[in-house]
This record gives sequence, structure tokens and C-alpha cells, in this order.
Amino acid sequence: MGKIEIALRTFKTYVLEELLYTESDEWVRVESNRAVVGITDYAQRMLKDVVGVDLPKVGKRVSRKEPVITLESIKATAEVYAPVSGTIMAVNERLMGEPELLNRDPYGEGWLFVISMERPEELRELLTPQAYLAKIQRK
Repeated sequence: MGKIEIALRTFKTYVLEELLYTESDEWVRVESNRAVVGITDYAQRMLKDVVGVDLPKVGKRVSRKEPVITLESIKATAEVYAPVSGTIMAVNERLMGEPELLNRDPYGEGWLFVISMERPEELRELLTPQAYLAKIQRK
């Protein structure tokens, strides 16, 4: 796994080279016709300590950019959006008892959900790692 790290004003953050990213700070790992989704290291750092996760139901159909999950942290509440349209195939139920996985391992054990993609062409709308880093550096 390739990792690109940058220093922002108050902290360092990183992205993984093999993932795609959204403007709203989600990452996407494509596995055939499935998209595994989570929040980026940058997003979890901005939220601080995540204390609650409201997971969607397996089987729910979602549209691209639709809010799917609400995250609660000591700092704020944040929405997580579907990066592509499709059906929720799996959710990371470990997060119900261990929401801190989002802070500890956002690109690994802290994944959120898996979507069976209806429109794989929507992946073209997502950001490359370099484009995502450029976006967060502008903030």
C-alpha cells in the first residue's frame, strides 16, 4: 500500500494511493462491482474522538451524495455520504461497540460500509489521491 503524507498547519495527515476520494472526505476502495467506504484520516482528525456511529441497514438502496451515516464525536456531528449509487451490502458492526476504530485505523478496521455499485461510471467523479490532498490543503 502506497501512502502519501502531508503536513497541514496543525497536524500531518495521509492518504493511500490505491483509493479514490470524495469532496466530502470519504474514501473508496473498489473491489470488482463493490465499493468499500470509510472516512479519511483528515476527516477523523477534524472530528476528533468519534463516540458514536449510526449505521445504515443492509439492503438499503442509496444514491450518490446521499447521507448514509451520522457520526458523533466529542467535537461535532457529521454526515457520511454515499460516494456511488447502489445497495448497502455490509456494514462494519464492530463500530457500534468500538467507534474509536475510526480514529485508530480509518483506512483499515474503521471501514464503514460496502455498496454494490449500480453505476460504476460514477467512480469517474471521485478524486485521485493527489486531487484530494490538493483539496484539503486549500482549506
